[in-house]
Amino acid sequence: MAFSPRFLDEVKNRIGLAEVVGRRVRLIKKGREHSGLCPFHNEKTPSFTVNEDKGFYHCFGCGEHGSVFDFVMKTDNLSFPEAVERLANEAGMEIPVETPEERQRQERAKGLYEVIEAATVYFEKLLRMPEGKAALDYLLNRGISEASIKHFRIGFAADNRGGLKAALSRQGISDQLMIEAGLLIQPDDPSREPYDRFRGRVIFPITDRRGRMIAFGGRILGDGEPKYLNSPETPLFHKGFNLYAMSQSIDSIRKSNFIIVCEGYTDVISMHQAGFSQTVAPLGTALTEDQLKVMWRISKNIYLCFDGDTAGQKAMNRVVDRALPIFEEGQQLSFMLLPKGEDPDELIKKYGNEFIQKLLNEALPLSKWLWNRVKTANYLTHQERSATENNIRTSLQPIKNQNVRNTLQNELTSQLWDYLKKKSASTKNQKTTKKREQINTQLEMKSGVSAQIDAIWIQQAILVGTIINHPDLFDALGEQLGSLEFKAPELDKLRQEVLNTLASSPGLDFQALQDHLNTTGFSELMNGLLSRQVINHANFARPDEHTDVTRKGWEQTLRLFRRNQLLEEIRVVEEELAENPTQEAFELLKALKQTATQKEDAEEYLSNFDSAKSA
Repeated sequence: MAFSPRFLDEVKNRIGLAEVVGRRVRLIKKGREHSGLCPFHNEKTPSFTVNEDKGFYHCFGCGEHGSVFDFVMKTDNLSFPEAVERLANEAGMEIPVETPEERQRQERAKGLYEVIEAATVYFEKLLRMPEGKAALDYLLNRGISEASIKHFRIGFAADNRGGLKAALSRQGISDQLMIEAGLLIQPDDPSREPYDRFRGRVIFPITDRRGRMIAFGGRILGDGEPKYLNSPETPLFHKGFNLYAMSQSIDSIRKSNFIIVCEGYTDVISMHQAGFSQTVAPLGTALTEDQLKVMWRISKNIYLCFDGDTAGQKAMNRVVDRALPIFEEGQQLSFMLLPKGEDPDELIKKYGNEFIQKLLNEALPLSKWLWNRVKTANYLTHQERSATENNIRTSLQPIKNQNVRNTLQNELTSQLWDYLKKKSASTKNQKTTKKREQINTQLEMKSGVSAQIDAIWIQQAILVGTIINHPDLFDALGEQLGSLEFKAPELDKLRQEVLNTLASSPGLDFQALQDHLNTTGFSELMNGLLSRQVINHANFARPDEHTDVTRKGWEQTLRLFRRNQLLEEIRVVEEELAENPTQEAFELLKALKQTATQKEDAEEYLSNFDSAKSA
């Protein structure tokens, strides 16, 4: 079976050579090439290279070389048609039926590149003619430089129905060929003459990855609809596969190893002018799976830079929905969040390229974007947390790659617990303020010594009670608990028993530890005062609380306990100094206060303490 060059080119464009070779050879990327051990002969030093840009592989050791089709033929012992058919199926392409009509279409397709090139030259010339002045002024006023006009080969289509048709006809190009190239529209009434598709528009030529002209996008001058008009689907042009400015961006993409995707032609051109020449855009449609695959074969890192409005947000969400099923390990999708109502072109004009670089540096990774999609309510109840966890699992279900799905699941779950910690801390701060007021009132009614001991006793109970309820934290927190000294004898005995039991019986669960303590003389403490004091003052110590939240609360309690111990020492030395003002006591008090100022909240305490003493 004979295949057209266009069909073979499209198969090669859709199936990356490095991807196919990488199934048989462990490749290492070096610049624009990949290298590895040759699969066609035994070697210890890599001499086998794959050049994705040029579309061939070569072994400097044995001389084997060829295209992706050659590689599949040799490694899988297939004929050329069989290799083409296999790769086409992988790319989701139908094998063209070999008919006289198909052969004729293939012959005509060879000339379509020349037709589109001729039209490009015509539009370029017209931009510099008197009738193109308004279009040229429009471009210059938009900040598009002369250099960019030439680089992107921007042109103009006059507002008449036959200008392009007449110009190309004089070059011997038939109406039928211009219709197939998408340049003319054939009316439904076959008796009527075909007419120019693009009229009264600035013309943005579209190329394939090799830089060959394949289609056009036209932006109307003045009022009218549609604002933008693209070429229709043709044998050369597929909107869902090609990308605007890919050929102009390819070198920068390979050098920087990332791609930026904007929404429109002028956004792309402005980004290139600002130094971000890795920028491309879809062609009048939402970004497709094919376009994502094309980009990920060139670079694993894609940044979306869509307009900062509701439509832009929805467009990025649609990209995520299309990307998840085809996501593979190593690929990245990030989101540059533009200010509301702004687009890249406007931002560059207002703030310069530094602002775009800032957006690039601060881009959200996919996990953060997904988190914003799945989070619900305030997560203050078990039901709300469960709903969010279910949303996480459901949102990741389309991902076929198990490793990618697991990684994102872990990242999203981690973000959920980070949020819970902050929310819990905020809620507890409010509750703590109120409790402190109540405790301070109670402290005023008691002696200083007994009041401070009560607060310390509660903190000691929380520290040991939390470990009892969460013995899985023993490995992380046991050493710190063991270094403490509890002044309450009953709590210190309990602390030592817990440490000894968990050290000698690693892996003991909550219920088993409680049963052991109840049978070794601590049942009254376990079932009475300790249980009430711990739960009333520390929700994080509950057995059903998440381990990360519990650990955070325990560590915060430890800091408060150590601070209170220090402040109690300060109070005792103050009293001694008042009764017996020795230099030794003064130096000790000075050292204790210096240490206290480095502790959380100690400054405020000492200030109040000194003020009360002076009064």
